[in-house]
Amino acid sequence: MSDLHLHIISFDIPYPANYGGVIDVFYKIKALHAAGVKIHLHCFEYHREPAPELDKLCEIVHYYPRKTGFTATLSWKPYIVFGRRSDKLLQILCKDDFPIIFEGLHSCYYLSHPLLKNRVKIYRESNIEHHYYFHLSKVEKNFLKKIYFIFSGLKLRAFQKILIHSTIMFTVSKEDQAYLQTRFPENPVRYLPSFHHDDAVNILPGKGNFALFHGNLSVGENFRAAEHLIRHVFKYSSVKLIIAGLNPPVRLAELVGKHENITLVANPTDDEMFRLIRDAQINILITFQATGLKLKLLNALFNGRFCLVNPEMIAGTELGDLCEIGNKDKELKQKVDKLMQCSFSEDQINSRREQLLKWHSNNENCETLINFVSLFYNPSS
Repeated sequence: MSDLHLHIISFDIPYPANYGGVIDVFYKIKALHAAGVKIHLHCFEYHREPAPELDKLCEIVHYYPRKTGFTATLSWKPYIVFGRRSDKLLQILCKDDFPIIFEGLHSCYYLSHPLLKNRVKIYRESNIEHHYYFHLSKVEKNFLKKIYFIFSGLKLRAFQKILIHSTIMFTVSKEDQAYLQTRFPENPVRYLPSFHHDDAVNILPGKGNFALFHGNLSVGENFRAAEHLIRHVFKYSSVKLIIAGLNPPVRLAELVGKHENITLVANPTDDEMFRLIRDAQINILITFQATGLKLKLLNALFNGRFCLVNPEMIAGTELGDLCEIGNKDKELKQKVDKLMQCSFSEDQINSRREQLLKWHSNNENCETLINFVSLFYNPSS
């Protein structure tokens, strides 16, 4: 596919690939580059520096400042969308007829623009955004932030109608696929699992001596999950729990400090996190929102021993058979105690490898993406 060019509009600079959404974007770019696709990358920047590493994978990388501040909140368009607009971006898109991938609803400001009417426009879903924001409003304790999340969710739900202008949608979970297919029955909607870091299974056989919960701890959803595990699963347990992740709030550190069997690892390096995931006996991951695909679960399955989850963590995926599932706190406790006594065998590693690579091979998913693009796109002569 050396003659295929793609525009990719990213909501953020996708390097370093150290949080959910940009992980999918970066490893998609990496797989497409390896397949010979010429990538024209457009990044909205804030809080991150331009990344020379992206130049090695792309034909060209364009950067645009994200428009932030109070005035951006006054638009009827969602804040996360309205701030990601640029006349320069639209001008560049109009210089050719290459297909365009819009990464997340954040990047869809120009999806319905008349100048792009006849283009192949691919929507890459990462979340049902208004569901996510409504959930954030439920767990947020600050009243003003709660109101912000509610109004943002309402705007996002209204703005979602723009997706009717997409040529095809790719979702990260089967539940999200079903949701979008119901609302946009005339549009093709396909399940395409997230691209991710791992090309191979790297699990250590044997046993570890601790359980691990990891995630971006500054995100309310992850903080709530960590707090729940401390208070309801590990509070009276003799099992050692390590909680690791980015930017943990002070109140989480204070809560951890009250328990001798629980340790907090703040802002670990990629190498440190990799070692923790591999060395853990149990990667325990829970969520209270069954949307999207939690990439930290894939990371744990490719590199860790036992994965203990609640049903929401695996909703809309085919990963349930690879995990131990606890529906209630009591069941999670029982399974923690049981799994700490088990050894992870070579046969289990081989089985994990076989099942994971059915759906989560970056190379195969890249080929699927290219094949679908080719169905809709005929390059200009």
